Amino acid sequence: MDRFSWSNGLLEINETLVIQQRGVRLYDGDDKAKLDVGVALLSTHRLIWRDGKNHDCCMAMPLSQIIFFEEQAAGIGKSAKIVIHLHPSPANKEPGPYQNSKYSFIKLSFKEHGQIEFYRRLTEEMTQKRWENTPVSQPISTGTGPQAGRTRAVGIVGIERKIEEKRKETDKNISEAFEDLSKLMVKAKEMVEVSRSIANKIKDKQGDITEDETIRFKSYLLSMGIANPVTRETHGSGTHYHMQLAKQLGDMLQAPLEERGGMMALTEVYCLVNRARGMELLSPEDLLNACKMFESLKLPLRLRVFDSGVMVVQLQSHSEDEMIASALDNVTEKGSLTAEEFAKLLGLSVLLSKERLLLAEKMGHLCRDDSVEGLRFYPNCF
Repeated sequence: MDRFSWSNGLLEINETLVIQQRGVRLYDGDDKAKLDVGVALLSTHRLIWRDGKNHDCCMAMPLSQIIFFEEQAAGIGKSAKIVIHLHPSPANKEPGPYQNSKYSFIKLSFKEHGQIEFYRRLTEEMTQKRWENTPVSQPISTGTGPQAGRTRAVGIVGIERKIEEKRKETDKNISEAFEDLSKLMVKAKEMVEVSRSIANKIKDKQGDITEDETIRFKSYLLSMGIANPVTRETHGSGTHYHMQLAKQLGDMLQAPLEERGGMMALTEVYCLVNRARGMELLSPEDLLNACKMFESLKLPLRLRVFDSGVMVVQLQSHSEDEMIASALDNVTEKGSLTAEEFAKLLGLSVLLSKERLLLAEKMGHLCRDDSVEGLRFYPNCF
């Protein structure tokens, strides 16, 4: 305990608070110190302790005084502790609560837990030794007693310096983050270029690529997504851009739609397309405008809007009569169905299943029972 000096508890210039923990009692070696329970504060330069009731009673010790430290587990009626072993007290030490001590270690007893995080942060500070790189201003003694060792208040200048340091640190972190993002985008563009060159080779196929290589290249393209995504950079903006995008969507969505029964919600299409495009993401507005051109471009896809406002992309060959017949057959076979049950039978989303049932109801083939158990559809026998 003779390593502690009286302090005002204020942080110095270049000193940063790391962690603080309430309910900490000090031990001088194995002896309980004649002090009440207080708050332990760990900064980048010091270990500070402040009395929980008398805030004028505050003491601090440089982290450079610490040799090593260890954990002491809690027991029956005993709190967990951190045992800190210390260098001998320097000759020019400022006055403190103890002038001499027979022990070369102190203990921090944690009455309100928190010792695990405190120990971890103390380990980090002792490893980094930031007090060696950023020395603080020297304390100015104002006498003896609890107020001895008070430092001159840093004032407005100190506050401004801290704000400036914080701003610089934030700018540095943002720069590093955007640097990593820029590297990722460069890599993504490189991958797009690779896929584009592979696509061109397959297209040209001037005899220097075998059938096996062609199959392998196509598998590479499939894993990378769309080889040549239509972008505003390559096809400009406005109607021409949406026309080219619609044509690409027509080629891309044919197989997924066939696998999903000929219909997909526009939200599903949006996710599927953007996943395949990699870094060249589409906006919802551009996707919608492109889908609206399916019919005018005579593509095998159509954009459909149900009465509820739900928008879907479906194959042109997808018959409304087939949808109604399928809904009627399944409901008749089961006796009655909810949208969830119908979705499981067809392997569709609940949203699309409900729209099919509502369509069959609209055409007079089904009727509903809307109760506290939910919406259930029955064959219309009338």
